[in-house]
Amino acid sequence: MTTVEQPPTNAPTLSSLPQKERVRNEIRASIRAARRSISPEQQTNLGLQACALMLSKLEPLTIKHLAIYLTNDGELDTNPLIQALWQRGINVYLPRLHPFSKGNLLFLAYTQHTPMQRNKLGILEPVLDIRTLIPAEQLHVIITPLVAFDGTGNRMGMGGGYYDRTLVNWEKVRAPLPIGYAHDCQQVDHLPCEHWDIPLPIIVTPTKLWCF
Repeated sequence: MTTVEQPPTNAPTLSSLPQKERVRNEIRASIRAARRSISPEQQTNLGLQACALMLSKLEPLTIKHLAIYLTNDGELDTNPLIQALWQRGINVYLPRLHPFSKGNLLFLAYTQHTPMQRNKLGILEPVLDIRTLIPAEQLHVIITPLVAFDGTGNRMGMGGGYYDRTLVNWEKVRAPLPIGYAHDCQQVDHLPCEHWDIPLPIIVTPTKLWCF
């Protein structure tokens, strides 16, 4: 007879989590499934639409250094925007997990020739090269990924807190400017927030530019 291994009795289950955390996890699961269901053709078209809206916001600004991310897990396609930024002579940077400071990010220059590797989360990131490193405070804009947002600018990520730590001083020093980038289907009526969640002043989707 086959023996089925049971989880430890003290292992947390979804039903045993506090209500707020349970709701947040349910939102994450629902939104991630929705964006993963978008076809490759739709992803391309939506990425182009969002790129045009984002450029309309960025072009009046004086921007030399901008951080963005590579699309993963059904996220809005950032490739059209990256190509447009390169064409405009803007220095583009990508995040990578900090090798010595758990839960934090480094930002490294990204070009067509940047060597890449997958991190422990399975996400492509630049190979560490301190010659291409920029302090986060020297960035002018950080385009942030997100899982869900609401109509007041609240943002919810994957749960690792990487961007919340990066943006912890945003409300005090107003730099770098964080801009969320997401599918329209990632908007929810209300996000149950935690005290460490950093709301965003701007969010761009394929159909709308939100300013809060």
